[in-house]
Amino acid sequence: MIPRREVATNNGQTYFVTSNTAERRPLFRHERWAKLFLETLYGYRPERYLLHAFVLMPDHFHLIITPSASLELAVQCIKGGFSFRTKRELKWIDGIWTTGYSDHRIRDDEDFEIHRAYIANNPVKAGLVERPEQYTYSSAGGCFELDAFPRGLKPNDSLLAPIGAAKAAPFQSNNDDTIQSNAAPFQSNNDDTIQSNAAPFQSNNDDTIQSNAAPFQSNDSNLVQSNNNGTIVALRGKEKP
Repeated sequence: MIPRREVATNNGQTYFVTSNTAERRPLFRHERWAKLFLETLYGYRPERYLLHAFVLMPDHFHLIITPSASLELAVQCIKGGFSFRTKRELKWIDGIWTTGYSDHRIRDDEDFEIHRAYIANNPVKAGLVERPEQYTYSSAGGCFELDAFPRGLKPNDSLLAPIGAAKAAPFQSNNDDTIQSNAAPFQSNNDDTIQSNAAPFQSNNDDTIQSNAAPFQSNDSNLVQSNNNGTIVALRGKEKP
């Protein structure tokens, strides 16, 4: 049974959040786009939210965050901030995101682990990698710095084994705070704009994509700044709009 959707508040609750690209275009198949999204994501942390887990798929993202104010503002910073930077840095003039987002309030430690495992296994389920830690743009590999788990939630790493979809499917939100556009993706009159001939992913499941594309690989040393044990603690070039 899917629990009733609860109104997002600013009382320190933790949420599982999902948002898709417009028309499910695989924009984040481009390394430059994926890197810019991660810079944006970490650019608002921890002022706007605590970040507990994430995965960036070619045409959508999943996050577990604890907003410092409202959930709506946190998602607006991520989606709106990224849209702003693509226009400025990539000369992109068209829409990027679908309107709104899906959210689920994390209720207890078991719920947290279910959704953390779902995030870790999303690239495996989509056929992009064989194991969660092989996927570049995910917190599952242990290379990105994450914020401490919310008070009272006790993680159990054994639950990171593949367990299928989360018990509670993400809820749909009609929030209008995110960027909206009626323009079709990949249309631009600017020669500097990234364009792609790749066909969009086809899927009947909002949380799963089908793809024959190779997993993301990055050899760019400018993407991250790490400490001695390999943990990513910052992204270079971080800039807020």
